[in-house]
Amino acid sequence: MKRKYGAVVAAGLGLALSLTACGEDDGNGSGSGSDGGEGKIGVILPDTESSVRWESADRPALEAAFEAAGVDYSIQNAEGDVEKMTQIADSMIADGVTVLAIVNLDSASGAAIQEKANAQGVATIDYDRLTLGGSAEYYVSFDNTVVGELQGQGLADCLGEKDANIIFLNGSPTDNNATLFAEGAHSVLDGIESYTQVGEQAVPEWDNEEAAVIFQQLYTQADGDVDGVLAANDGLGGAAISILEANGRAGEVPVTGQDATVEGLQNILAGTQCMTVYKSATLEAGALAEAAIALVNGEEAETTGTTPDSESGREVPSILLDPVAITVDNVGDVIDDGGQKLEDVCTADYADACAEAGIS
Repeated sequence: MKRKYGAVVAAGLGLALSLTACGEDDGNGSGSGSDGGEGKIGVILPDTESSVRWESADRPALEAAFEAAGVDYSIQNAEGDVEKMTQIADSMIADGVTVLAIVNLDSASGAAIQEKANAQGVATIDYDRLTLGGSAEYYVSFDNTVVGELQGQGLADCLGEKDANIIFLNGSPTDNNATLFAEGAHSVLDGIESYTQVGEQAVPEWDNEEAAVIFQQLYTQADGDVDGVLAANDGLGGAAISILEANGRAGEVPVTGQDATVEGLQNILAGTQCMTVYKSATLEAGALAEAAIALVNGEEAETTGTTPDSESGREVPSILLDPVAITVDNVGDVIDDGGQKLEDVCTADYADACAEAGIS
């Protein structure tokens, strides 16, 4: 039996789930409701450093989705520590979770967690990042190749048809999503003959401070002859912008991003960032909640297709949502959709820019 998703898989702005909480959060990342099936869902988020989204967007969206569905749940954060993620998983399994969803820190440790969970009869789900060589029942994410394509096209739109030197600042080499982002971006930009790649490097663990160091090195190696930056997310984009500012070129060199963070949206409004990619946390959390609840109830989730696991050769049943490109022309759509709060984006320093963009 397949559980229907309705609006959850109909991706796009304005299609966020209408969720009404029906349980109480105990303050420790856990909660319960009274209307769901028997079982408990555990979710392990990866860190607080690669992106602010995990705690500011995903956690509250997941809590709302689980509360609305009336299921017991526990949400914890591994803080970028593989050993801590493993310990959390062990604790959740011992505590009786029947479904465990993880955002892996790397595929090897993620696959080990899933193997251990499956041995204990616990179903697993990959959330946002596919675990290569893993055994997850489902993969819930956005179409990450499309994310990269949107970034590549966004940078091309900002650069135009002129001759341009581009630096690629990619995400963590241990994150399969980062590989897909880069592939998508290259599929667009490599075909434009007037563009030349003058540098490319992955940023370990999406570390923003290290990203600034890496970009400074790439910028220096190119003798500053850089016209565009394909940055894999807003944090890396912000790191590149800081170096461009130090060289008096912020706003002159288009920079991409992802996650539609407050900083990213403000950079777009300020003219120092070209675009970002919005991935509704409410949609993604709702899709995860639906898939997890289906497993709790002994049902099958409705999928949108499969995703190839290049390590195992397995086709992983997937629920993939559609990302949305955000430029200065539609920053307000993120706020209207609940992705960010008006007061957080349009602070005093950005009030005029918000007004000019028609955001109020």
